[in-house]
Amino acid sequence: MAPAATDGSGDPRTARTRGRLRAALLEACADRPLDRIGVADVVRGAGVGRATFYLHYDDLRALAVDACADVVREAVEALHAWDRTPPGPDAPPQELLTLLREIRGRAAVHRGLLGRGGGGPLGELLHQELRQYSLDELRRRRPGGSGHDLTASAVAGLFTGMLADWVHDRTDATPEQLAGRIWRTLLAVHAAAVSQGQSRAATGPAAPLG
Repeated sequence: MAPAATDGSGDPRTARTRGRLRAALLEACADRPLDRIGVADVVRGAGVGRATFYLHYDDLRALAVDACADVVREAVEALHAWDRTPPGPDAPPQELLTLLREIRGRAAVHRGLLGRGGGGPLGELLHQELRQYSLDELRRRRPGGSGHDLTASAVAGLFTGMLADWVHDRTDATPEQLAGRIWRTLLAVHAAAVSQGQSRAATGPAAPLG
């Protein structure tokens, strides 16, 4: 799902062109969903030609994945913004709240990239990256445990689905309320995994999240 790379991708001119294309796509997504946007809309907004677009990306979906990279990285980091022991159920990471406030501020854009139920380029990339990061963390923190793959899938699926429903106004919650609900749900997933014998070493007062 990575964007098509071209030779010389480290060139500042290449970075600027891709940045303009990403910005044009995000601006277009503020008015309509991705499936109603064409390459012509993006190149017109970016001030480049179609040939330039295809020099950098195979298609609009590849551009969309690239445009989603920053928010996905921020989401993954927000859910793991703690050192040895995660905050309790009533104290979600501040980084998670900050992220949700930013997403709410650009809800129209994210609706264009995050489909209902967690699909779309943003949903798919978010699920993929969050699942892999969670799986790596679980294996690192609990090397003797089992069932890490399912726990990581649950973490990724729950967060992506809850975020999608919120962005599409299927649930009424402030960023503060949603951060608390997401955090309590994810902690519950890990508590359930531990109670099923996933790892005796993780049965302290606050089991580390993956």
